[in-house]
Amino acid sequence: MIAVEVVFWACAAAILYTHAGYPLALRGLLALRRRPTLRPGTWAEPPTVSLIVAAYDEQEVIAAKVADALALEYPRERLQLIVASDGSTDATAERARAAGADLVLELPRGGKTAAQNAAAERASGEILAFSDANSAWAPDALRHLVEPFADPAVGYACGQVRFLDQAGDNLEGAYWRYEMSVREMESGLAGVTAGNGAIYAVRRAAYLQLGPAGSHDLSLPFLLAKRGGRSLYVPWASAEEKMVPGIEGEFARKRRMMVGLWDIVVGEGMLSPRGYPLLYAFEVVSHRLLRYATPFLHLIVFAANLALLGEGWVYAVTLAAQAGLLGAALLGRFLPLAPLRVARYYLLTTASIAAGLWDRLRHGPGGRWEKAAGTR
Repeated sequence: MIAVEVVFWACAAAILYTHAGYPLALRGLLALRRRPTLRPGTWAEPPTVSLIVAAYDEQEVIAAKVADALALEYPRERLQLIVASDGSTDATAERARAAGADLVLELPRGGKTAAQNAAAERASGEILAFSDANSAWAPDALRHLVEPFADPAVGYACGQVRFLDQAGDNLEGAYWRYEMSVREMESGLAGVTAGNGAIYAVRRAAYLQLGPAGSHDLSLPFLLAKRGGRSLYVPWASAEEKMVPGIEGEFARKRRMMVGLWDIVVGEGMLSPRGYPLLYAFEVVSHRLLRYATPFLHLIVFAANLALLGEGWVYAVTLAAQAGLLGAALLGRFLPLAPLRVARYYLLTTASIAAGLWDRLRHGPGGRWEKAAGTR
């Protein structure tokens, strides 16, 4: 039973570490070794920027998005606005042109990444900025977003997205605040391990053409790190986006996102240590690989706990704690109590990783995208 005990405690410790211990470890490392993350205000003049919005059937919001982009506090002659319509079947392209987009690409349906790749090929800016069609940027967001690129070592920068939960029944906003605090510490240590689709930018010379299952959010930061580039978080470059209604809706959104995850982890090389700086490798293992392993670690912990019943009272307590988490998650569907809803959110978001792998094994890597209901 000693081997089973070792497996049980090692897997349980890994779960606790990736969710709670890692932020504490980051704080400790930053106290010992802090690098300057930004050198704002060192551009002789603002760089030219191509702002790319990939869109699929976004006729309801695309005109507002174009207006939002054109209202940014950035020299208009140095800003190119590109809308890449990914096989839209509605009036997305027509409304984008009418609203004043500089370039509208009407592309065959190939997925978000394919649309972004096509737009990047036609872009003229020194910096490529990207936004979702339903994201609203603060007027000064672009100006702040490009500041880090004055440092030639910086290849990628992401801003802060605030999720609007009008119904108050999705905990993604609370989780995202935790994630942003971790991201800010990563940025100060070795670079962020992921971005977000609402507001980010890439140096044109550093842009990488990704495959259909690739994701700028997850792929670009670690791939650039392997090439010697830094990826930073710029919290004062802010955007807002509507949240998916309900925890179940959030589960469905994350499940779709996780389908391509495994191609990124294995196929694109996130799992391979080759090329990582030491501290960035620490971040990837702690924040990404262990987090993505969490649903499988939970299954191992549960199975090992069952095998260890009768080996001491502590294993009865740990099994009861796991059963309590499951029970709270089930009750969270019917009782709007905060602890129960937190348990349900944790269970479903963790399960979405395994569900995405199941979908990947059944249907392939995909690459197509759908709008999340209620976010427009």
